[in-house]
Amino acid sequence: MARLIDQFERLPGIGPRTAQRLALHLLRQPEEQIRAFADALLAARSQVGQCQRCFHLSAEPLCEICRQPERQSGLLCVVADSRDLLAIERTREYKGSYHVLGGLISPMDGIGPELLHVQPLVNRVDQEGISEVILALTPSVEGDTTSLYLARLLRPFTSVSRIAYGLPVGSELDYADEVTLARAMEGRRRME
Repeated sequence: MARLIDQFERLPGIGPRTAQRLALHLLRQPEEQIRAFADALLAARSQVGQCQRCFHLSAEPLCEICRQPERQSGLLCVVADSRDLLAIERTREYKGSYHVLGGLISPMDGIGPELLHVQPLVNRVDQEGISEVILALTPSVEGDTTSLYLARLLRPFTSVSRIAYGLPVGSELDYADEVTLARAMEGRRRME
C-alpha cells in the first residue's frame, strides 16, 4: 500500500492525502478494472508520441488538430507544452494551428533555445506562409524571455503578437497582485 501511495504522490498536483484516497479507491475496484487501467497506461506510454508538424501529443504522425483542413492555415499559436494547447482548445475560440515548443528558455535550468522546438517553428513560419504568430506563453521570467527571443527571431518573417494578461473573470481588484494589475492596465482595450 505504501508503494502505491508513493507512486501516486510522484504525479504532479497529487499530495499525500489525495494519493492515499486514490490508492484506497483502486484497491476497492474489481481486478479487471485495475488491469484495464494498467493496460491503458502502458498503451499510452508506448503509442503516444509527438506530432511531426506541431509537436503536440499524438499517436499518429500528425495530430488531430493538424489533420483538420478547416483550421486557419495562416495563424499559428505558440505554446510551451500540450497542456497549454489543450487549455486554449477548451475555449473553442481559436481556429488556427499550433506549435508546441516543449518548454521555455531558462538559463538557470540549463534550457536554451537549442533544446526547444525553435528551429522547426522558424521553418514552419517560412515555409507555410504564416501571416501571424501568437505567443501564448506563461507570464513569468522564463515566458517573457522566450517571448522576447521568439519575437526578435520571427519579426522579419511575419507579424508577432502575444496574448493579453490581466484579471480573471469574477475576481476582485483588491485580491490581485501588483504585476497582474499592471498587466491588466497595459492590456486595456477601448470600449465600443
